[in-house]
Amino acid sequence: MARQLILVEGLPGSGKSTIAQMISNILIQRGLRVQLFQEGDLNHPADYEGVAFYTVDEFGDLLDAHEACRDILESRAIAYRNGYLIPYRKIKEELGEAFPDHTVQKIFSRDIYELPFEQNKDLITSKWRSFTESVLAANEDTVIIFECCFIQNPLTMGLVKCNQSREDNVNYVLELERMVQALNPLLIYIDQKDIAHTFDKAVKERPEEWSEGFIQYYTNQGWGASRGYHGVPGTVKVLQARKELETEIFQILKIDKYWLDNSEYNLSACQIELENILNEAFKDVEGE
Repeated sequence: MARQLILVEGLPGSGKSTIAQMISNILIQRGLRVQLFQEGDLNHPADYEGVAFYTVDEFGDLLDAHEACRDILESRAIAYRNGYLIPYRKIKEELGEAFPDHTVQKIFSRDIYELPFEQNKDLITSKWRSFTESVLAANEDTVIIFECCFIQNPLTMGLVKCNQSREDNVNYVLELERMVQALNPLLIYIDQKDIAHTFDKAVKERPEEWSEGFIQYYTNQGWGASRGYHGVPGTVKVLQARKELETEIFQILKIDKYWLDNSEYNLSACQIELENILNEAFKDVEGE
């Protein structure tokens, strides 16, 4: 069975983006066709980024409340099931000030990652199912690489935001696993042994706006808020809880998987280990 999907996971600051790009480069150098989708990609084929969901009635209320944007919304909303998907970030990037910020903020309240847990899970798993079906139907010899949307996004929603039970969070990821099994996926988890150091490094390297938003997200709701956590120390505790659950899920998953220690941020060592991992992963496929 051809290996058509590689999943790169790990905590923020672990090196996912760098290593996902490294994997892409290695495979391209070997003559393979590759598509890389990193975190924040507005055109992600299996996840939603900057997309809101409205029922028919909610969409009607939105149009009435934002009459000046009626034509924009009606022309760009995508009919889906019993409602509409609104790719509001793409619309904002395209139209700028013609799509007012107050309208964007209103739509954001119905972002798919702001919805109740079960509704989010339903929409996301359906997107992954459609993605798998489309890849199989296309029958193309392409390796697709996803960064962070397989474990991180479900747990950010289920654990960090909604404080769902362990069972709910585990089952969310296992459902995604079932969605993609036909693509013979490979999971590479990027480990960092010192979570506090890793997060501190990310805070120093990234814009202040990112760290402030991240800390608020991790401590003002869900698991962190239920325990009264605050600031950087509280955020690290939530990340530690997330790491524990991600480790448990990693052990449960039945897909091909590798645990890559990037604690030293040694790119040369990672390059060598990735080449060995990919040699083994694709050798097995070729031998079937």
